[in-house]
Amino acid sequence: MQELADNDLLREYVEHKSEAAFTALVARHVNRVYSVALRHTRNPQQAEEITQAVFVILAQKSSRLGNKVILGGWLYQTARLTALTLIRSEIRRAHREQEAIMPPGSNDREPDLWKQIAPLLDTAMAGLNEKDRHAVVLRYFYDKSTKEIGDALGGSEGAARLRLHRAMEKLRRFFLKRGIDSTTTAIAGALSAHSVQIAPITLMARISAAAIANGAATTSTLTLVKGALNVMAWTKAKSAALAVILIFLTTGVSVAVLRAIHLARVAGYPSLQGAWEGVMLLESAGVAPGDSAASSHVVLKLAKTTQGYTAATDWIEMGRKDVPMGRVVYEYPSLRIERGPNDIWNLKVNGDATQMVLDHSRHFIQPAPVLLLRTATPDPVPGRLEESDFSPRPDSELQGYWKGVFVEETNAIPVNIKIAEVSAGVYRLESDSPQFGSYGEPGTLSYQRPEIKFTDAPGHGLFQGSLRSNATEIIGSWTTHGETAPAFLKRADYAAEHALDASRDYTFRSQSDLQGHWKGAWVVTIGQSKASIRMALDIARMPDGSYYTTGSRIDILGNGGPVPASDFQFDQSSVRIEWKWMGWAYEGSLQNGKLRGRWMQGGGAFPLVFERA
Repeated sequence: MQELADNDLLREYVEHKSEAAFTALVARHVNRVYSVALRHTRNPQQAEEITQAVFVILAQKSSRLGNKVILGGWLYQTARLTALTLIRSEIRRAHREQEAIMPPGSNDREPDLWKQIAPLLDTAMAGLNEKDRHAVVLRYFYDKSTKEIGDALGGSEGAARLRLHRAMEKLRRFFLKRGIDSTTTAIAGALSAHSVQIAPITLMARISAAAIANGAATTSTLTLVKGALNVMAWTKAKSAALAVILIFLTTGVSVAVLRAIHLARVAGYPSLQGAWEGVMLLESAGVAPGDSAASSHVVLKLAKTTQGYTAATDWIEMGRKDVPMGRVVYEYPSLRIERGPNDIWNLKVNGDATQMVLDHSRHFIQPAPVLLLRTATPDPVPGRLEESDFSPRPDSELQGYWKGVFVEETNAIPVNIKIAEVSAGVYRLESDSPQFGSYGEPGTLSYQRPEIKFTDAPGHGLFQGSLRSNATEIIGSWTTHGETAPAFLKRADYAAEHALDASRDYTFRSQSDLQGHWKGAWVVTIGQSKASIRMALDIARMPDGSYYTTGSRIDILGNGGPVPASDFQFDQSSVRIEWKWMGWAYEGSLQNGKLRGRWMQGGGAFPLVFERA
């Protein structure tokens, strides 16, 4: 007898409540769902609970799925979202995953490629569009032919083959940005061989009982089901229309009454105070042509005040902590965070304020809504390396402070690299690019003597090279935007380079002294919106009478550190400062203890007054 298709079994269950049909669906798909859950949790017991919850959700939503649903793809996505609900996080950083314990029963002899990609697979799959994800699931999780995939997606076999090729190339680029250099053929082989693990024999019976009769499920499973359904609902939610208060204003209601109504309504809003974490794609270019930089784990921190909320963010992979987020507008269930006209977050909060979805951001281009989950234990930004951490050691060829140049397009960019060998063959890396205000950016490094490979954690670029025999020079190439150019590093003396730091004198004795710490802001209009760009200027007098100057744009996400000036001129009260790498310049004069002048950037000039901080 010919085996019934998924949709036929589903229709049989919906129309006749056929337990046999539902049990057949469970048997067909349980191993795939269990495998997704196990990759997320690394815990077989949690994976079983997630699997049970997924099929409870299938039973509840079966009548609304429709005849054209691709059940394998739907179950994959539901398993992923349910797992996120349980573990309260979408990804682990790649270097943590390398240290994680593989699930009991895993084969220690399995190929290294699968060990590398398994912890990142479901995050990579989440970045695919729905049809591409369905194609990968059907081909490599369910071993379907390209003809069967074409039929399921409503296209030809040739179209399915092209879609698969495109999807696998996206996965290859995703893994490459995290330092996993492989081919689409090798990745496809790893998926086919290892993506599905066998679920425990007893699990199927428990699933069928729990799904067909909710009362058979445990309280924790039903709670998980409720949370997962909320995640699924908010993932699909579209931007709701904003409330129109003009209706009240045109009917003669006083401003005082409106404010009282507003305050009463706000008092009933769920509190958002605390930490929320999720994953966002960065706007800057990545390694391959057309790629964005890799995703970054973000922690949004909201604090309630008498005036509303304040917001700050930590960006784990970028090593950035307490980045100010600007104005916060909370009108439940909508939350709007405005860092500026080009960086606006629009979020929706769920009923019990345990999760929110970012469904639109002008600054970040997301392939799908971003899920932020409330957490009492957010991941911390890694602490910066201390000088003692990377001081050269005779037993480590790489540990030390390295200075060099990476070429991007036509620019030779000075770079400082700090490498600490924390244990045999395990490294921490930080990169500084002072000319762009980037400091302490974490990276991942692998070393198989003499070959070296490292990438910055966000995935902007990839260095590949070799250590010269004297262990004082590294020669290689830097790849970003799909372009590869020469790069080199040489050992340097960190202490000698920073010997003059302590001699920088920022103290001032009169209003006519130029040295000191200065703060200012210039206002730029974009469309009908205005943004206040905060600036910092730090001017030190050196022992020889010269000046050392740095400038900072405080609110910039990845490049907010002090940028050393490339040119400094001071004549009586007039000053001109230039930052060649950033395309900045400032001209002004010292008047009554303030620096008054104009800031020049991008072909424009803006009035800017600096006052002592």
